Amino acid sequence: MKQQSAAEYIHHGQTPFFRLPASTTPESADAVILGVPFDAGVTYRPGARFAPYELRRVSALMQSFHPGCGVDVFGRLEVYDGGNVTVAPFDRAQSAALIEHRVATVIGQGAVPFVVGGDHSIALPVMRALRDRHGELAVVQFDAHLDTSDGETWGDDHHHGTPFRHALSEGVIARGALAQVGIRASWSHGGEADFTRRYDSLVLSADDVEERGVRDIASAIRERVRDRPLYISFDLDAVDPAFAPGVGTPVAGGLTSREALRLVRALAGCNLVGMDLVEIAPHYDHADVTLQLGAQLLFEGLAVLAQRRR
Repeated sequence: MKQQSAAEYIHHGQTPFFRLPASTTPESADAVILGVPFDAGVTYRPGARFAPYELRRVSALMQSFHPGCGVDVFGRLEVYDGGNVTVAPFDRAQSAALIEHRVATVIGQGAVPFVVGGDHSIALPVMRALRDRHGELAVVQFDAHLDTSDGETWGDDHHHGTPFRHALSEGVIARGALAQVGIRASWSHGGEADFTRRYDSLVLSADDVEERGVRDIASAIRERVRDRPLYISFDLDAVDPAFAPGVGTPVAGGLTSREALRLVRALAGCNLVGMDLVEIAPHYDHADVTLQLGAQLLFEGLAVLAQRRR
């Protein structure tokens, strides 16, 4: 699926992801990129609802060929901008149902969903839809936070810090098949990681990535993933605020942008069935630094899929 030329893109004045064709009902597609303008689950800085619009604008600068992977991503894949999920901004439960239904529709059409949030609470309905189609998932979660909280702190059991508690307890993620990368935020108590470790999850801090190196970390992740259906969940606060300032809950000491890109790229060959990119808050960004990284990470995910479909 070719990108529109720069001239075509400028002429019609629309802003689809990566200058791709836009269709909410593509007859055939390898992948569909969906925006989810929803941030009613945040506990700190709101604004992620605007990320799908801004990421479309910035992604227009991306070309089709990935030199590091040696693949023409949009030459090999048929990819569409599927528009935004029409969420209910004042009703989180209804929004989750709408997200799950829209993603299930994309999956039913034979396409891989790439979902641009929005806050991290949107990941749960996406994973549920994928589990219903593919069975238990392997998940690589890039994040500063474990996101296995419950409702005790905020009085709500479905905010952006809870999706992986639900995904593990509901059997959406296979035991031993969750890798959490970039973890470093402070905890409320010393046993906060006990829940995720109860499911034999792999917890890797940003310091682990620096000390062990990307190749070793990537190898450890791939051992968990194997050939299971893989979902990548990328919270941009996994990356250090020096490289990604425009996020809802920044935490110092994170991954570098190069480490983040290489770790996603290292998943080439895995059975990728979906990806999300969440927690970009454009109003806290400057010079599109975070948005540029987000567009590149989304492109890396598409390149992983393209290499699987040689």
